[in-house]
Amino acid sequence: MRSITEPPARIDEARFHPDFGQRFIVTVDTEEEFDWTRPIQREGFGLDHLPSIAKFQQFCENEGVCPIYLIDWPIATSALAADILGDAVSKGRAEVGVQLHPWVNPPFDEDVTPRNSFAGNLPPDLEHAKFSRLRSAIEANFGAVPKMYRAGRYGVGPKTAEMLREGGIAMDSSVRTKFDYSAEGGVDFRKHPLKPYWLDAEHTVLELPLTTLFWGMLRRQGDLLYPLMWRAPVLRGVLSRLGLLERIPLTPEGISVEEAIRGIDMALDDGLPLLVFSFHSPSLRAGHTPYVRNDQDLDALYDWWRRIFAYLEHRGVKPCSAGQIMDAVVV
Repeated sequence: MRSITEPPARIDEARFHPDFGQRFIVTVDTEEEFDWTRPIQREGFGLDHLPSIAKFQQFCENEGVCPIYLIDWPIATSALAADILGDAVSKGRAEVGVQLHPWVNPPFDEDVTPRNSFAGNLPPDLEHAKFSRLRSAIEANFGAVPKMYRAGRYGVGPKTAEMLREGGIAMDSSVRTKFDYSAEGGVDFRKHPLKPYWLDAEHTVLELPLTTLFWGMLRRQGDLLYPLMWRAPVLRGVLSRLGLLERIPLTPEGISVEEAIRGIDMALDDGLPLLVFSFHSPSLRAGHTPYVRNDQDLDALYDWWRRIFAYLEHRGVKPCSAGQIMDAVVV
């Protein structure tokens, strides 16, 4: 079983049925609210934004999109969250997956430290125990078997892929290509592939990297140039404004509509079969993330999605679900 932490020496790229074309998914890191400016802690989180998820779900249904809610422990054990999403999940209008935030997920056998906030840094038995409890809670409370996983903070470890296969998880989406979290104790994903690929020779676990593109005249050199400027964020900004080099993750959090459209164009031009969008559920209510501070920001977030969905339709990129991905992939 290949470790998710290391870029594959040989990419076992996933192939899809010809009629799959180019598709997109919307993944929601569905999690508790916490203060992004303070150290991580087990206590003191909130769930005030949960009613706002109902509005987003209705919005997606009206747009013909089936969101994938990647749920962590506080959400998985919330009766209100199950009430809000249960009907949509049971009728196939939404899907649920697993998102592991180890600091709020029992068993609590580790110290809360920055390094331990990446679940893959924990002893494998503890990582597995936390994952198993979370997966079971989701199955019991949402009435669905989760088939997708994302490690909180993208914190996979050397044994994560094996854990997912043993746990019946068909897809991982923890790889954030072109990002490096090693300075914080996480994984360097800068050399990982962007197209979906298999983590094992038996083709049981499919990796769906979050979509991040380089745009600009120097984009083909982005993998080399961008890391060299990590000490000079001002230079990154200059290159972006000059249209020379810009890193664009497909998310409404910190990325404008115009930037996202440039990223979509690059992804489609490069033949990427699946675009993976993501954002955090607390952004659905003002005041819980740095990206949505007020009601104007919240209106802008919905407008972002509305315009992006319209552009994807214009480009012939259809939405899909995790189930449709597994039906379309050639094993």
